[in-house]
Amino acid sequence: MNLELKDKVAIVTGASRGIGKSIAEKLANNGCRVVIISRKIEDLNKVKDKINSSKILCYECDTTNQNKFKEIIKEIYDKFGSIDILINNAGITRDKLLLRLNEKEWDEVINVNLKGYYNTIKIVSRYMLKNRSGKIINISSVIGQIGNSGQSNYAASKAGVEGMTRALAVELGVKNINVNCIAPGPIQTDLLKGITDTQIKKITSQQVIPKQFQKSDVCDLVELLLDERASSLSGQVLHVGGF
Repeated sequence: MNLELKDKVAIVTGASRGIGKSIAEKLANNGCRVVIISRKIEDLNKVKDKINSSKILCYECDTTNQNKFKEIIKEIYDKFGSIDILINNAGITRDKLLLRLNEKEWDEVINVNLKGYYNTIKIVSRYMLKNRSGKIINISSVIGQIGNSGQSNYAASKAGVEGMTRALAVELGVKNINVNCIAPGPIQTDLLKGITDTQIKKITSQQVIPKQFQKSDVCDLVELLLDERASSLSGQVLHVGGF
């Protein structure tokens, strides 16, 4: 257990499965009070039961709903007196070649993957500013850097997340708030369903370390960025596997 993280209050969005679920478990094992958020409470309850920690709190919320998210964060702050960590992980795909991609599918991805991060950071940072400290980690994707056929909406959203990360690191750094980004290559989650094995091999072959990494590798990077020894890191985009 990382004693520095004991009893820190952490918000994890998109925590019902995949990378978000693994991050929530990692933080709980480090003694954090972990608030897990997703669109279906029944999925969150399954995560809580699996992690089996009394420090897990579940809230059903779509991060595109700014008012609902604001209510949840106020309740958490009133309960604990601080919000120390925000992990932005909620994301969706609507993969199609551009000529087949309709406006609704474009907007859905941008609203969840980019505007959703804007919503959560805007609301949580108010409380971090009060306490003059905080760690924000945005989960992006290497697709935001290298692109991929049929994923123009997803690539645009993730490139936007990385630009926003750099800008907010400058904006919030004066108040001792670190903002960083982790950009994994192909990780075995539900988001990979639309990507072929050939595409996965092509992406991983471009990495400095040419192999497919696991959710645990992302979790280890999250733990590294939350360590006080990494307090000088902000505005960084860390690629799992390297590019």
